[in-house]
Amino acid sequence: MARFGRLVTAMVTPFDENLNVDMGRTEQLIDHLLATGTEALVVSGTTGESPTLSPEEKLQLFQHVVRYAKGRCQVIAGTGSNNTASTISLTKAAEATGVDGIMLVSPYYSRTSQEGLYQHFRTVAESTKLPVMLYNVPGRTAVNMTAETTLRLAELPNVVCVKEASGNLSQMAKIIEHAPQGFELYSGDDGLTLPVLSIGGVGLVSVASHVVGSELAEMIHAFFAQDTKRAADLHRKLLPVFEGLFAYPSPTPTKTALEKLGVPVGGVRLPLVDLNQEEREFVYSLLK
Repeated sequence: MARFGRLVTAMVTPFDENLNVDMGRTEQLIDHLLATGTEALVVSGTTGESPTLSPEEKLQLFQHVVRYAKGRCQVIAGTGSNNTASTISLTKAAEATGVDGIMLVSPYYSRTSQEGLYQHFRTVAESTKLPVMLYNVPGRTAVNMTAETTLRLAELPNVVCVKEASGNLSQMAKIIEHAPQGFELYSGDDGLTLPVLSIGGVGLVSVASHVVGSELAEMIHAFFAQDTKRAADLHRKLLPVFEGLFAYPSPTPTKTALEKLGVPVGGVRLPLVDLNQEEREFVYSLLK
């Protein structure tokens, strides 16, 4: 079914020269992504440097992207944090901007229990009518949401999918096998897209789609058209890009690559720093 489409982009946040959110550059980026296969946008997710964006900036982004997209794609608001009350407040405000769904990352740093994860996500989900995408990324949050917890949350009526970036295919297979009808699993790792699709995943929430969106869209299409050889060929070809965009703290390499491609998105906010010349040359080499 793929509620949010097969290829979803976790969009970087474009800044101007003073590192203020730049709505003009945001529009350019949206046009670029939609022209290269993106079907839905995650706005102000962690790839969008959400920890450095104020609530006001996030809401302005949600509102502007919804207005500019004009129904050409679905817009998913990244409203998750490790503060449940603040997440609820932002989620309610995001709902009023007209977004199509919300994405909730596992509470980072707190290292809560599985019961804490469940209660956090349940409480936020019950505060909104919007469909909810869970986001499990233990490499960033220091806590893995188990298959059992994900399946428990999947019973909630508006928790409709999970972006799984645990790297654990066995965990993902268990979720897919036992999930209620209609609940979907997206790969949260570009490099695991094809293996995840092969066990029943519906699509990808991507970073690399900023740079190789058309190729990713072709790979996913080939898989579902049962041309697995073509899909595998593309996977192997794209693997250096998947890995290279995370060779340095994300989303810095992606922003650097976009600049080289003629899609200006500005720099990154502290505590991230721009790449040095050697690092930039490595990123440029990926584009060849």
